[in-house]
Amino acid sequence: MKAGLLTYHFSDNYGALYQAYALRKWLIDRGVDAEFVNYHPRYVEEGGPFDRPWKVSLWRKNATIFYMKQSSLWRRLFGDRLQHNSFEGFRAQYLRVSGARLKTAEALRPVMARYDMLVCGSDQIWNPSIQRGLDPVYFLAISGAERARKVAYAPSFGRSVVDPEQLTVLGRLLSSLDAISVRETSGLDILEAAGLARERARVMPDPTILSGRFEEMLEGNAHPDNSIFCYALRTDALIREVAGLAVGLVNGPLLAPRSNRQRWRDIGTGNNPGPVDWLRMLARAQLVVSNSFHGIALSVVLNRPFIAVALPGKRAGLNARARDLLAQVGLSDRMAETADAATVHRLVETPIDWHAANARLAVIRAEAEAFLDAQIAAVQEHTS
Repeated sequence: MKAGLLTYHFSDNYGALYQAYALRKWLIDRGVDAEFVNYHPRYVEEGGPFDRPWKVSLWRKNATIFYMKQSSLWRRLFGDRLQHNSFEGFRAQYLRVSGARLKTAEALRPVMARYDMLVCGSDQIWNPSIQRGLDPVYFLAISGAERARKVAYAPSFGRSVVDPEQLTVLGRLLSSLDAISVRETSGLDILEAAGLARERARVMPDPTILSGRFEEMLEGNAHPDNSIFCYALRTDALIREVAGLAVGLVNGPLLAPRSNRQRWRDIGTGNNPGPVDWLRMLARAQLVVSNSFHGIALSVVLNRPFIAVALPGKRAGLNARARDLLAQVGLSDRMAETADAATVHRLVETPIDWHAANARLAVIRAEAEAFLDAQIAAVQEHTS
């Protein structure tokens, strides 16, 4: 059986790469020949083409495109080239990405006939962008893919509410899929608002929850040390204060791996690790402080003591992903909503009951495996 995976495998983002790696690895371990369809549209990171820039009503869309173009150019000219090369090396060695970059839906058509199953997910591939809206490709509405079983595995909307005009489009796109799951409970609400019967979809965990403990990267390299691993994404607001309070309670260095989109001064000692070194730093730390979903998820998977820091202000809607995960594993009390000393002291000093959390993780994994096994069985029954 051959499966094609469509996700944000191309992003120089630690979480994006590890969720992609984890899903492919699980399928391969099940005997499926899984590979990434190298779809990398320009709009995702480079902005894409301007849309009638003379129209005043489209100023916000075109301003976003302009900003993304400028940011992409800045990263190419002044970004950390060694770090980028390490991401490229990870894609080649661990994701086995190959073939030319496919920038449009039309470019996908010639390769679709090779797949018995297509899987879209995980990550925020269903998050409507201001420059593109919802992309039909990430709903597997692809010409030439008619014979493949089409499965959505834990894609995220990246938000708890979708604009009404997008709901109409979403309702049409969902009809392309044979099996539907989302990563957050809020995603079920969005699907229902788009007209999908709630019982037709399931909540499934991020692929990093599926994968286990990433022995391929960590074997012999995860001996605990006394560091605090602080991974901030999108903003340093609140997490900077929480990390500062934590470092006053923990006797160890504060290490801060940088995002390639970081626009703030380092929180502690900054560095630019590649994906494997990043995971090893997290796995060694005596405490993880993160406002990133995957920073939190991988702390749970690897049983590292952690403080999940809520994203504040206008980004608060993005906290649904982390809240859902923490609720599922019985660790909702690990989230810091404010930077008060009493909360941080409690989170640093209170040990995590990993036995109970791992038992819950095992149940979640079993449900996810049953969902994916059912999709594999459906393909085998159809092709036998």
